[in-house]
Amino acid sequence: MAIVVQKYGGSSVADAERIRLVAGHIAATQRAGHRVVVVVSAMGKATENLLALARSIAPEPPRRELDMLVSTGERVTMALVSMALSTLGCDAVSFTGSQSGIITNDRHFDARIIEVRPHRIEDELGRGRIVIVAGYQGMSHRREITTLGRGGSDTTAVALAAALGAEQCEIYSDVDGIYSADPRNVADARHLPSIDYETMQEMAESGAKVLNARAVEWAQKHRIVIHARKTADFAERGGGRETRVESASSATAAAIVHDDKLAWLDAPSALHQPLLAALERTGVPIRDAWLDERLSLLLSLTSVPDFDDKKRVLFEAGAMEIRSDVAAVSAVAVGIGRRPETLARALACLPSSVLKTAVSPLRLSAVLPASDAPALERAWHALFT
Repeated sequence: MAIVVQKYGGSSVADAERIRLVAGHIAATQRAGHRVVVVVSAMGKATENLLALARSIAPEPPRRELDMLVSTGERVTMALVSMALSTLGCDAVSFTGSQSGIITNDRHFDARIIEVRPHRIEDELGRGRIVIVAGYQGMSHRREITTLGRGGSDTTAVALAAALGAEQCEIYSDVDGIYSADPRNVADARHLPSIDYETMQEMAESGAKVLNARAVEWAQKHRIVIHARKTADFAERGGGRETRVESASSATAAAIVHDDKLAWLDAPSALHQPLLAALERTGVPIRDAWLDERLSLLLSLTSVPDFDDKKRVLFEAGAMEIRSDVAAVSAVAVGIGRRPETLARALACLPSSVLKTAVSPLRLSAVLPASDAPALERAWHALFT
């Protein structure tokens, strides 16, 4: 029987009723003749609540202890989903990331998977069991519990699909796939039935929330087709539309991405070495950088729960200004930076408040005050899509 890997995000398992719905869909997948591995996220806002609890105890919690704390969220979900399956007459077993053979590097709170040893999963599948895996987490070679950063459960699912030789990898969330823009911000955003790996990864790295960038990177490396679906469509109504993320798409996709989980740092260019060293020490990732007469950095805060505490270190290293009221709007499409006429029209849409722009073959981005981003997002969507 073919193996199917399914991943359910936090909104899909936010309460007992939704867990029961998900369990019914999992059971139906097994009854259809598949061996099933399920990756789950923490319930609803459980991770955010645990982080808030940690900061109420310690202003700057050690990252190792944060991993020990937040990894419990997915463990709660895995056990509850397994229990729900048992009420449906299904034989299920739950595993943590370490029990599933997810081996990572030593970086806490933003680890990378370096190897997957799914021996226990394979054994349980051979016994006819459904295997429920806690996403977002693994274990380093030093036997330390690690977590994979925001959206890490996507990466868990794709990595397991590759290691198990799965026929299908299905990512379930509260949206029915990938759109040309966020429908909450752009009324005429279009659903994309398929999209290639390169464009999807650029979208994810630019701030798109539906899929994790590392998951797409892993999928491209191992040629895993990702099926992005809405949980309610399949768990309640038995089917719906999806977006296939694959090596070749039938149409060239263009999308606009809005990211406001960012900070803008400005400093004299002569201080770039101590500032970059401080960023390495604090674990704050750089999304984009400009170095001329000044050093300008766009920092990604998606997996940085304690940025306010890290500002002090960056100011001590030479930062002159750090502001978090910024956003980046990106237009993503193959060859977008190589079309002079379209590029000129896009730049003409920029407000006077824009801080910086960046152009690559796959992406055009503008950094600007967050209050001005929605208007640019709509203007670029009308232009490019």
